[in-house]
Amino acid sequence: MTSTYNDVRAVVEGRIATEMASSPAIPVVYANSSFTPPNTDSWVQVQLQFNDNAYFTLQAPTTGFNRQTGIVLINIFTKAGVGAGANYTIAERVKDLFDRVTVNSVTFDPASGPLTITPSAPESYFQTQVSVTFDAYLQ
Repeated sequence: MTSTYNDVRAVVEGRIATEMASSPAIPVVYANSSFTPPNTDSWVQVQLQFNDNAYFTLQAPTTGFNRQTGIVLINIFTKAGVGAGANYTIAERVKDLFDRVTVNSVTFDPASGPLTITPSAPESYFQTQVSVTFDAYLQ
């Protein structure tokens, strides 16, 4: 059973890091991390947002669990001006990591996107976003 926000973060970041390290490897940037985007290569940015937190069990505070909802936002950046194919291939890899999967008491819903973000930030890339809502059970 997941017990902290950092446990949820570790599930999300661990899955992304493992997948993006496989061929072809793609750089990843996480929240509050320094990063200089490559000039022409693809890269992804991962943002984790926690939302509602509600009682899941009615046990005493030290033994009960809360259901924590949230969303994982994955921004995908590829070279601008060459079409969407490379970007959508990365989006498919990301979607497959989370789509209707449960890992360490974190249950991910079906993924949404890729949604085109215009203008991209930074503007020299084609940017899409895949989003996945989740429920985690925290002690």
